[in-house]
Formats: sequence, structure tokens, C-alpha cells
Amino acid sequence: MPTINEILQTMDYGPAPESTKEAQAWLDQHERRFGLFIDNAWSDAADTFATTNPADGKELAQVSQASAADVDRAVEAARRAQPGWVALGGHGRARVMYALARLLQKHARLFAVIETLDNGKTIRETRDADLPLAARHFYHHAGWAQLQSEEFADYRAVGVVGQIVPWNFPLLMLAWKIAPALAAGNTVVFKPAEFTSLSALLFAEICQQAGVPAGVVNIVTGDGRVGEAIVNHAGIDKIAFTGSTEVGRIIRKATAGSGKKLSLELGGKSPFIVFEDADLDAAVEGLVDSIWFNQGQVCCAGSRLLVQESIEERFLAKLRARMDKLHLGSPIEKSVDIGALVDPIQRQRIEGLVEAARAEGCTIYQPVCELPATGSWFPPTLITGASTSAGIAQTEIFGPVLVAMSFRTPVEAVQLANNTVYGLAACVWSESISLALDVAPQIKAGVVWINTANQFDAACGFGGYRESGFGREGGKEGMYEYMTALSEDARPAAPKVEAAGKARPAEAPGPFAIDRTAKMYIGGKQARPDGAYTRAITGANGAFVGDVGEGGRKDIRNAVEAAHKASGWAKATSHNRAQVLYYIAENLAIRADEFAARLAAMTGAKNPEKEVQASIERLFYYAAWADKYDGLAHQPPMHGITVALNEPVGVIGIICPNESPLLGFISLVAPALALGNRVIAVPSEAYPLAATDLYQVLDTSDLPGGALNIVTGSADELAKTLASHSDVDAVWRHDGSAEGCAEVERLSAESLKRTWVGGGKGRDWYDTKQAGGRAVLAHASQVKNVWIPYGV
Repeated sequence: MPTINEILQTMDYGPAPESTKEAQAWLDQHERRFGLFIDNAWSDAADTFATTNPADGKELAQVSQASAADVDRAVEAARRAQPGWVALGGHGRARVMYALARLLQKHARLFAVIETLDNGKTIRETRDADLPLAARHFYHHAGWAQLQSEEFADYRAVGVVGQIVPWNFPLLMLAWKIAPALAAGNTVVFKPAEFTSLSALLFAEICQQAGVPAGVVNIVTGDGRVGEAIVNHAGIDKIAFTGSTEVGRIIRKATAGSGKKLSLELGGKSPFIVFEDADLDAAVEGLVDSIWFNQGQVCCAGSRLLVQESIEERFLAKLRARMDKLHLGSPIEKSVDIGALVDPIQRQRIEGLVEAARAEGCTIYQPVCELPATGSWFPPTLITGASTSAGIAQTEIFGPVLVAMSFRTPVEAVQLANNTVYGLAACVWSESISLALDVAPQIKAGVVWINTANQFDAACGFGGYRESGFGREGGKEGMYEYMTALSEDARPAAPKVEAAGKARPAEAPGPFAIDRTAKMYIGGKQARPDGAYTRAITGANGAFVGDVGEGGRKDIRNAVEAAHKASGWAKATSHNRAQVLYYIAENLAIRADEFAARLAAMTGAKNPEKEVQASIERLFYYAAWADKYDGLAHQPPMHGITVALNEPVGVIGIICPNESPLLGFISLVAPALALGNRVIAVPSEAYPLAATDLYQVLDTSDLPGGALNIVTGSADELAKTLASHSDVDAVWRHDGSAEGCAEVERLSAESLKRTWVGGGKGRDWYDTKQAGGRAVLAHASQVKNVWIPYGV
């Protein structure tokens, strides 16, 4: 008599296919040819290309290839519609978005089947994950539209937004992009991926049903040429892109100097860390969801398994046994775990990376499974024996391939986790909440899941650090991506220079005068410039005021090294950082007359005392913010909370303005320091002594060496060096040079560092709305969302 286990082992999955009848009927209704959706109307399908089912390679429909002229029409329609969409008001927009959410739910099964046919992912994923979350985004952001006038009173819509998404989550990425854009009052030109346009075209139909006004949502399909036309279009105010890091770099360069707002959600090589005290069976299931969900075609896939050495063999044995039970097959079957890759080109790329790992001596494990004869398929794969620097361990594979390695201690786990250019997501598995919450903040990633994986919600921001991009999708921080502070509209068209008064003469040197050449300030010490060159600074009356060092590449290198050594500043409590800023203000106040005299001698300002007093107040202002710029605790529809932490960006290079040289310097350096960043500041090129006179103030204010480094010299040359330096995390430039600001944005593309530039416009540094508040603090911080389950 066979046992129950023996009977179960002989059982197999029975057929449980999802019906495609309604989806096929919808395609037939359109004669399997789709035009573009512009200004609430469909164009004729003229120049078309085929979109196919990845599971069998069969053509589903013909989709239009938009031209540059089509993009022009879409942008013009969006521009016409935008004032009316704003005028509809928050409640009016909320009603329309609520209708969209309801229609997504009403037609959820049709959307799910269309998505599975067009993308190759399993029907279980589209039905149970993609569609509910897409509808949730429209519901959630309908709420933000309703509350906009109250919660975002100091902001306005950006205008016309160009949005470009990849093929791995076609409808979900559409919801992530379009929902917050519409809630904020923007209009949209949306480009779906070339491989997967059908769900976006179906969404266009429900826009008509929901009463979305003409021109508010425009959908243009096609290849990369369409995306390029959107990126380069002068009529678009913001670009929101999700895709590869390589394309993200191209977009950053293309938009440099254009004034377009930009958010990039790019690639990842996310660590999945399993400690020895973890629930191993739960961790295995989490790992299945993390790397084999959507065939591994997920930017935040846990593609790097880091398992503690003491449990490595036991965990890998459990993992291989689980891999053997994964069911690969037709994605329309409800019992299937792994569907088809999106395209044969993607399959070939994955095969090449795996074979390269095999050639390097890695061990490849793949369960025995029969791949379908047609379509794009690749089995779940586990690679062991790779070095930390191996291509397979550093390259984003974007397929069902997991690379495993071990660690001994939590410190080593963090080092391995951060050993990548990316920083999108991570998973930490441990039954010790103390250990998990100690490790999570140390990982350089925008999202960390504790004892869970691939959790998403519209209330919780998602986005990366480093070469995984910048900006956030979802949450309140995601709304800010689609708005502009009203104070930006009030900025002067050019740098605002105060009218000069009667210049005070510089003191004549005596016979025993000491050389007063201002040096650099690096690592808490004064240092001579590496090039040994100095530059004379003259005052408003042409008289010599003093010499400053002419900083160069090596001085910046030394300053960056000092900043990285001062990592303890980021770990200091916010109270401690506030105290230091208060001390700086206190010591500056003691020497207020001296600083006023220096400003008068350099700039000829009529009332230099006003600038000194404003600088003292600005230091107090950001000291006050230091322990009040808190994160948030979200309660998503799961058993747990998501803690949104405002973390420092890291090392920030700051090019300071020539106008209000002391106040401008303080207004930029203080918020960066308040939130725990380390700074390399380039003071006013014309009036640098206002900043170099601060050295003694800093020395007596308990500021750790290296937290603030000051390098004087050419703004253009030093900005280039900072923007090109791979160990600088962000560059701010506010000296009024439009060309210089554009160059900073272009050069930053190589390492995809964050930038904040003023363009050719000025800024009233005395106006707290233009030089303070949350808008400035947002540039000095990045949000990390830590998901913490409980009660499960």
C-alpha cells in the first residue's frame, strides 16, 4: 500500500488555463491594429510593427511606430490641456482618478490576460500582483489630488510630463508614473515599451470611459526613437524614466542644461542576506519570490544571495530542492511559477552571461525541466563559486539567475551587500529584529525588506541610490517628483547683486605684516594648494584685499578623502549636529563686526551687517531643522509597517554663489551638514574670503575634521572635477552660470550622481522660501523605505 508521500510524489499539475477568449475578442475588435492615442482620439495605424506572445512567438497585433511629428502633436495636446486640468481642482481630478481605479478593477481579468499574453509573465502574477497594485496607485493618488491644496499648498504642477517605461511591468509602471502625475495636475505623454504596448492601449480606452479630458493622457508607441523624441522635446517639463542604467546615463546627458526635471529608476544587483538565525524555509520562499518572480526580469530582484557561512550548505540544499519543484510552462496556466522571457534577444543575453560564468569555473545548477519548443524560455539557475568581482556577480542579469556566496559576520555581509555600483533594494532575513534593524540602515539601497521580499505599495516610496538612479515612485516623496515649489517661480532671472555703497579701504600692511594668504580647509586643517598658486582678491574699490589659494584636482581629491574619513558625522545624532550648527552661529556672532568689515571691503555692500545677521539666523534655522526633518511610518495593506528614513546623500560638492557670498555659502552648506552629509564647498570665486574667514569659527565649534572642506579657486574647473569624481555623491551649483550648471549635469551622468543646479537664474538668499524649507532639505537627503512585517 503506497504511503501518502509516495502518492503525492506521483501527482502532477492538472491543466488550469485561464481563458483568453475576451482578450482575443478585444484584439479582434481592433482588427489587431492599433494607432496612437493623442488628444483623446485614435490615429490610423500606418507605420506598424508586430507585438508577439513570448510564450509561443506568435503575433498578437500590429502596433504603430510613432514619428517625431506624432510626439509633437502629443506634446501640443498635453500643453493645451494642462491649464484646464489644473483648473478642474483637486476634487475634480480625484473623481476622474477614482473612476480610473474602478475601471481597472472592473476590467482586471482582461488586463491581466492581455498583460500575460504580451509580456510572458504568469497569469498568477498579473492577476494577483500587478492589477491590484495598479488600481491601488490610482486610488491612493486620487486621495493626494483631493488633498493637494492642503498638503502641497506651496507647490504647483510641473506641467507636461514625458514618461518612458520598460517591458517587465507594463501596466504597473504606467500606474506608478501616470497616477502621481495626474494627481499633481500635470498632463502626460506616455511611451510604453516597444515589446509590451497592449495594456497601455487598453488603458487609453478606459481613459475615455472615465472621462479623462482630451489631451491629459497621450500614449505614443514605438521604439527608442520615440523615447528620444520625448526626452529632447523642448515642450516637455519633466522626464520620468524607468529602465537600464545605460539609457539613464544617455537621458541625463540629453537633458543637461534644459531645465527639465528628471527622475530615473534604473537597474540593480540587489543582495538577499540570510543570517544563521533566520527561518530558513521562509527565507527560501522569500528568495523564490525575490529572484524568480517575473522570471527574474525585475530591477530589484534579489539576484545576489549572501548566506552566513555556518548555514550555507543547509540553506543551498533547501534552495535546490525548492528549485526542483518550480513549475515552468505556459504563463496562461494558473499553476505555473515561471513563464517566458520577453524576447529571444533577452534569452540570448542571459545564456551568454551564464556560459561566461561556467567558463570562469563557477558551478551552475539548473533543475531538470523540459523547456517548451517555441517561445523564449530559460530555466531557474543557481550559480556558486563566483568571486565578488566576477562579471556574473556585478552585472545586472535581468533573468532567472541567482548568484550565491557566503559571509561570516554582519560587518562582512554589509560590505558584500554594498560591493556594487547599484543601490536599489535589499532583503535581510533574521529572527533577531535588533540585528535586522542594525544592518538595514547600513545597506546603500533605497528599499530594504526585512523577512519579506518584493513588497510594494502606493503609500511607500520606491527608488534607488547610486547608479540605480534618483527620485522616488509612490508615497509623498513620489508626489514631490511631479511638482515644483512656488518659490522657484519667484527667483530673479539673473543673479541678484546688491547695490554697492562707499567701499571701505583695506588696511595698509605694516612693515612686519604677516602673510595672510587664505589656504584651503581640508580635514579640519588649513592646507596650502597643491599647485602652489594663489590669486589676488580685490575689493569694490579695486584695492587689494588678500590672496587665496588656487585649488585644483589634487586638492579636491584630498578633500573627498577627508570627507569619507569623516563618516562619523553621518552617524552623529541629529541633536549633536544641531548643537554644532548652533555653536558655529554663536561663534560667528561674536565676530560679526569683523565679517561685516570683510564683506564691505570685498563687495562694497551698503549694509554688510544685514548679511552677517542673516547668516547667523540661517545657521539657527538649519540647526532647528536638524532634529525635526523626520521620516514617516507608513501602514501599507500588509501585516507590518514601512519606515521611511531620511538619510544623508553622502559627500556633496557645492559651488557657492557670488552674490551674498557669506549668506549664500551658509545657506547651502548648513542644510547639507544638518542632515549628516559631508561637504566640499567651493566658495564664491569673486569673494572667497567671506568663507575662508570661517576657518577659526569652525575650529572652535566642535565640527569634526572633514565634515566641511573648503577649496577656493575657479568655479568652472573645480565643478568639473567634483562632477567627474566617482566618490562624490551629489553636486550643487548655484553661481548663476547656465553653461556651468549644464556641464555639471552632463558630467554627473557617468556615475549618475544627484545634482541641484540653479541654471542661469539667481536666488534671493535672504528669502527663506527660496533658500530654505523642505524643498532644500530634500536635496540634502534621500529616502530609504524599510519594510518591517509583524503579526504574521
